[in-house]
Amino acid sequence: MASSSVKVAVRVRPFNSREINRGAKCVIQMQDKSTCIINSKQPKEAPKNFTFDYSYWSHSSEEDPSFASQRKVYQDIGEEMLLHAFEGYNVCIFAYGQTGAGKSYTMMGKQDPGQQGIIPQMCEDLFRQTAENTDPDLSFSVEVSYMEIYCERVRDLLNPKSRGALRVREHPIMGPYVEDLSKMAVTNYSDIADLMDTGNKARTVAATNMNETSSRSHAVFTILFTQRRHDNMTSLDTEKVSKISLVDLAGSERADSSGAKGMRLKEGANINKSLTTLGKVISALADMHGSKKRRSDFIPYRDSVLTWLLRENLGGNSRTAMIAALSPADINYEETLSTLRYADRAKQIKCNAVINEDPNARLVRELKEEVNRLKELLLSQGLSNLITASGKYTHTHANPPNINSQETEKIIAELNETWEEKLRKTESIRQDREALLAEMGVSVKEDGGTVGVFSPKRTPHLVNLNEDPLMSECLIYYIKDGVTRVGQEDVDIRLTGQFIKELHCVFCSEVNENNEGESDHTKVTVKAMLQNIYFSNKCCSFEKYQRISKNNLSRFPQKY
Repeated sequence: MASSSVKVAVRVRPFNSREINRGAKCVIQMQDKSTCIINSKQPKEAPKNFTFDYSYWSHSSEEDPSFASQRKVYQDIGEEMLLHAFEGYNVCIFAYGQTGAGKSYTMMGKQDPGQQGIIPQMCEDLFRQTAENTDPDLSFSVEVSYMEIYCERVRDLLNPKSRGALRVREHPIMGPYVEDLSKMAVTNYSDIADLMDTGNKARTVAATNMNETSSRSHAVFTILFTQRRHDNMTSLDTEKVSKISLVDLAGSERADSSGAKGMRLKEGANINKSLTTLGKVISALADMHGSKKRRSDFIPYRDSVLTWLLRENLGGNSRTAMIAALSPADINYEETLSTLRYADRAKQIKCNAVINEDPNARLVRELKEEVNRLKELLLSQGLSNLITASGKYTHTHANPPNINSQETEKIIAELNETWEEKLRKTESIRQDREALLAEMGVSVKEDGGTVGVFSPKRTPHLVNLNEDPLMSECLIYYIKDGVTRVGQEDVDIRLTGQFIKELHCVFCSEVNENNEGESDHTKVTVKAMLQNIYFSNKCCSFEKYQRISKNNLSRFPQKY
C-alpha cells in the first residue's frame, strides 16, 4: 500500500472581456512553486503566500518564458497520473475554482491545435502507448463513461435513451457506483474523441454575468483501463484494472456577482451545496491526517452525491491530483483567496493507493521478482554455474549464499494450479483418507455425515468383552507392528483392574511379505507375564508364546 498526499496545482488565467472592460488589476504573483495574492483594496494588508506542488502562470502570452501552456500542465500532472494507471493504481484529477476561472479549459480545452486539455491529451497518450506495445502476451482494453451531476441528480451523457436521473448505490466491495451508467468500449482515440464530443454537447451549460458558457453541473469522465498479461512460464492470466476519474467541477459563485435568477439561482445553490460539502470533506480529511489525528471524526461523504461518488478518490484507494483555477482580477479577490485556502487544505489529505490486481497474481509477481533478484545475486558473485539453461538452480558441493530459490519456485507452482487441479488433488486426498480410515475400521459415507466403526480387516486388534452385550466390542485396541505391551504403567495398551499387573502381557506382530515385496499377512503371537491368559479356552502360560488368529477370544482376569 502506497501512502501519498494529494498533489495540488494552481493555475491563473488571462483577463476575460468582463474584467478588461471593468479595468481590473492583477493581484496574483507566482514564482516557482509559490503563489502570492495581494489585496489591492487594502494596501497595508500583508500579502498572503501559498506553496503548492505546481504553480502555473498562464496570465501572459505564449511568448513569455514563464507561460504555462496546456501541454506543460499535462506533462507535469497528466503524464504522471497516466504512469500510475499503467502501474495498476486508481487515479483522479479534478479541477476546482470559481465560475469562469478556467476549469473546463484546463480539463477539456478546445479542439484547436495546442488548446486541448488534460482529458483529450491523456486519452491520446493512452492509446499511443498501448499501440507501441510489442509484447504478444500483453493486451489492453479501454471502457469509458461520462456523466454529469446536475442539481444533485446523476445523468448519463453518452446514452441518449437515459432521460431520467440514475440511482447511486453502494456495493460492499466496489463501493459507491451509478446504476445503469453506460460503459462504452473503445479501441482507438477517434472513438473516445467522438464520445467526448457527444458528452460535451449534452452537458448542461448556461450564460451568467461571470461566464457566457458557465458549466451548471459537475462532469465526471471515467476511463476503465484493463491490462491482461499471460505468463508462459506459469500459464497464468493476470489482470490489472485502473479507474481513471477526470472531474470538471462546476464553479462556485455568488448570486450578486453572477446575476443568477430563477433556475440559474437554483442551480447555483445546488452547486454551492455540493462544493461546500466537498470543502467539509477536505477539511475533515486534512484534520485527520494533520498533527491532531482525530480519527473518530465523521467524514460527511453522504451529504452530497459528488462527495459520495468521489469517496475513494478523497483519502481512499487512489492517486489524486487537484488543479485550482484562479482569476487574476482584483474584483474576484475574495473568491480567489477562498480557492487558494481550499487548495492549501487539500495538500494535507493522504491517499492509500494499492495496485488493483488479483492477490495470487500479486504474490506470483513478487516471487518472480525475488527469483530474478536472487539470480542476479548469483551472477554478481560468480556463481552462474549454479543456474541451468532453464533458469533453475543445480546442486553442487560449493557453498552458495543462503537462497531459497527452490522453495520460491515451488510456491509459484502451487499458486499457478488451476481450480480443476486443486479439486482433483482434494478428491485424491479424500479418497486416500477414507481408505486409511477403512483400513483402521472407520467407515465414512459419501455424504460425509455418518461415521461407523467395525472390526478392521487387515489390522490386528483387540476388542473388549462385557457381561452387558450392548457394551461389548465398544473399544478397539490396535496391535502395532513389532512389540505391543499391555499393562498398567509404561505400556502401549493401558488396562486397569485389581488383577492387571504393571506388565501384563506382550503381543508380537510380524508382517510377512510375498515374492513381490508386498505385505501378504500378519502373524501375531502373545506372551503372558506372571499369570495365565486364555485364548479360545486354551491357556497361555508364563514365558510361552501362543499364536493367535482372527476371532480368537481372550479372557483377562476379571475386574479389569
